Amino acid sequence: MEDCKESASDILLCMDENHSIVLRLSENDPLLDKKKKLLQSKGYDAEVHIQLKNALHPKWAHTTAEAMLQISRIMHLDEAELYFCEDDSCSPMGYYTQKNELEALNSMLSQVNSSFLDDRCSQKDILQDLWEAIIQLICEFGDKNITEITVINSQDCDKENFLLQWGEKSGVKNRLQIAYIEGFGRGAIAATDLKVGDIALEIPVSAIISEDAMKNSDMFPALEKVDGISTETMLLLWSMKERYNSSSTFKNYFDTLPEEFNTGLSFGVDAIVALDGTLLLEELIQAKEHLRNQYDELFLALCGDHPDIFPPELYTWEQFLWACELWYSNSMKIQFADGALQTCLIPIAGFLNHSLYPHITQYGKVDSATNTLKFRMSRPCQAGEQCYLSYGNFSSSHLITFYGFMPQMDNPYDIIQLDIDGSQDVCSDEFDASSGTTHMVRGTWFSDNHSIFHYGLPAPLLNHFRRAQEDFLDAGSPQQEKLKIEVEILEDLCSTFSGMMENLGEVDSESRENMDWDVKLAAEYKSLQRRIVSSILSSCYAGRKLVEDELCKPTA
Repeated sequence: MEDCKESASDILLCMDENHSIVLRLSENDPLLDKKKKLLQSKGYDAEVHIQLKNALHPKWAHTTAEAMLQISRIMHLDEAELYFCEDDSCSPMGYYTQKNELEALNSMLSQVNSSFLDDRCSQKDILQDLWEAIIQLICEFGDKNITEITVINSQDCDKENFLLQWGEKSGVKNRLQIAYIEGFGRGAIAATDLKVGDIALEIPVSAIISEDAMKNSDMFPALEKVDGISTETMLLLWSMKERYNSSSTFKNYFDTLPEEFNTGLSFGVDAIVALDGTLLLEELIQAKEHLRNQYDELFLALCGDHPDIFPPELYTWEQFLWACELWYSNSMKIQFADGALQTCLIPIAGFLNHSLYPHITQYGKVDSATNTLKFRMSRPCQAGEQCYLSYGNFSSSHLITFYGFMPQMDNPYDIIQLDIDGSQDVCSDEFDASSGTTHMVRGTWFSDNHSIFHYGLPAPLLNHFRRAQEDFLDAGSPQQEKLKIEVEILEDLCSTFSGMMENLGEVDSESRENMDWDVKLAAEYKSLQRRIVSSILSSCYAGRKLVEDELCKPTA
């Protein structure tokens, strides 16, 4: 889980001397100015005070929680979510993204919990009502997103159970079971009903595979003499040998690892060919070339100078690629109690699968009081239900390359970045792209606004093209002239994306059931790209028809 870390909150929520809950943006938020503009466009200030003394209305708690959520959603937007947000609504779903919704709600809940501990607060009964209202919103969100699973009972889980037993002896507190699940491989299932705030998994630091294990090994003295070698690369080399160490402290963990990870880094020639016309093709080729160059630079010297520490039979290219896939797909960024940030392997936690509707969104920071890593529930999970983690806000191309799968539902982070110079974009009084914006598109089914001047396309992109026409228009230009420019913009976009669709080629008629795993995954990704581009073309054609119909109307 390459970028997994505890979510950094963009919201500061506290009590003031007037017994109000205060919501305000952090001054350290790199998106501060954009979020301020979006809040103002929706009628909110950058700092909002919720008066607890006014909490007399019977529906106050629910109404207040809903109002707080509107603000908290915006405060937790990341750059891509902010780019695609619309002026009048979140999305057809009523929120920006699933992860944003959970982060917004749990941030509110966390800070209300903290307010209970404030000795100045005499409104504990009102806070309790607000807490219950937020819990209700989280449960309602979770109830809409329960997915059915099929456990494959015929699969042997002995190695996984041995790891769970090792974890118990090592001080791991676990409320999950490991099983083979149809469509997922291995996954973690709730052993009991888990509520919001419950800890599904708690792992002591001593059971985490960190750089300490590598530094205590016989290879560290040789590795630290290698110029420019990173700690992450040292860990990777350590794991290649530790995998075969029968007396390793983490033997039970290494025994559960697959012989092949089947990520995009292991794609064969046929799968690479199947990706022709996609950006993922170039990304995979560059990634594999980088790893191959890294291998060639490292191992000739290491195996030659220290054959006893780095035996050549354990340090082949295939073993190196296996270790790269292990660390890409299973490692987490962990902040330890002393503030140090390390890339680690977390036994048992690696069985938690990724979902766009995760149960666990915040993790990665060691609790200094217990010296353990806690995986706390952000939404309820019923006994027998698969418990999901969020690996991060990743596109399908990233998930294929480093994890070997695509999400089973529409992914709002599947974006296509456009090679458009955004450096000339200038901020206006409206919320739009600022200087240096990277322009992008995604499937227009995520948009709820396909009306004229919107078309289901992101406003910053359309405004960029409109600004390019400012020399030809002034404030007094007739509406007809503005509409003609809209037609030109849509025609240009149609031309661009028609070219993209042509590059993607024809739909492969071969049955995917007969394909190898990598060719099948490549075909599914290419099909997704066609669907995204097709939706954009359809929106452009429909938008052009709207504008042309408007042009045909008689002018006043």
